[in-house]
Amino acid sequence: MTQPALFIAHGAPTLAIENNAYTAFLRRLGQEILSRPKAIVLFSAHWDSPIQFVTSDQVHDTIHDFYGFPDELYEINYPAPGSSELTAKIEALFKDGNLAYKSIAGRGLDHGAWIVLREMFPACDVPVVALSVDARRTPAEQYAIGKMLMALRDENVLVIGSGGLVHNLRMLERSGDSPSSWAVDFDKWIEEQLANWDLRQLFEYDKRAPHAREAVPSYAPEHFAPLLYAMGASDNDRSASKLHQEYEFGNLSLNCWMFGSKS
Repeated sequence: MTQPALFIAHGAPTLAIENNAYTAFLRRLGQEILSRPKAIVLFSAHWDSPIQFVTSDQVHDTIHDFYGFPDELYEINYPAPGSSELTAKIEALFKDGNLAYKSIAGRGLDHGAWIVLREMFPACDVPVVALSVDARRTPAEQYAIGKMLMALRDENVLVIGSGGLVHNLRMLERSGDSPSSWAVDFDKWIEEQLANWDLRQLFEYDKRAPHAREAVPSYAPEHFAPLLYAMGASDNDRSASKLHQEYEFGNLSLNCWMFGSKS
């Protein structure tokens, strides 16, 4: 069975205790839209490191890496199993790609990972290997790392990049009833490039996309990076389908893109 690769926006931590159109979509994504994967590889925006880390846990701890939120958020536990077999395969692929990496145990899943996974696979029974991103790398390098994992999709492994295309917490509009025009313009530009799989444009999105500085602020480029990692994992099947799009707080983009086909 072949799995697609996904880019999924994880929004704000409160998504974990909300029941709305986006959480309903994520539940439907895991239970109806996708075929059940054997395992999951997940790149999270909240694990940004110059070292390429690969988790090797048998069972993941749950990291509550946020502050000042409702108490019930800190009580959520998502002890997803790991997979030593999948970790070994990823390490071998990185070695073949001449990418330096480091296995790590005990790190746990950050909220960029477990919030998405908990909605999609609430039984917590799909093995997960979490990978770090490196926002300092060029988009081409991020894409190339994802491409190293392309073959895993043919082994029923789902590759997910969890982040946010428009993710600027300093520009949120708490009372915004309609999406900010600049956020919509940026997302539409990204959509146009994904439709054509125009890597030349996407690799220079920071110079070419409208309102790129607002959508991907200099203090948080790591939220955009998972898009490129997920795309790279589908380099052999360059197709993109938008599964969901909405906005929270005026311009926090909640979207999901599927790359490649599933069978």
